[in-house]
Amino acid sequence: MQQVQLSAVEERVYQAVTALEVRGHVPYPDLIAQETGMTEEELSEPLHLLTERGLLHREDSPMSGLDFGPRWCARQMA
Repeated sequence: MQQVQLSAVEERVYQAVTALEVRGHVPYPDLIAQETGMTEEELSEPLHLLTERGLLHREDSPMSGLDFGPRWCARQMA
């Protein structure tokens, strides 16, 4: 299996998402921003790049009327 090289920012964002999931928190952008010390605007590009690489996936709120924004979930690696 090929190793994916991540930038320092991508690594920080990915680690934040996985840490939130391990603690049982839903990885919404505001929590990811808090975990990384970044703004939600700064997260946009690394979240997009991690999604393109297949390391994260976006899930929209399943309940209409209760949309807290997208959540970003780590893909489990084999």
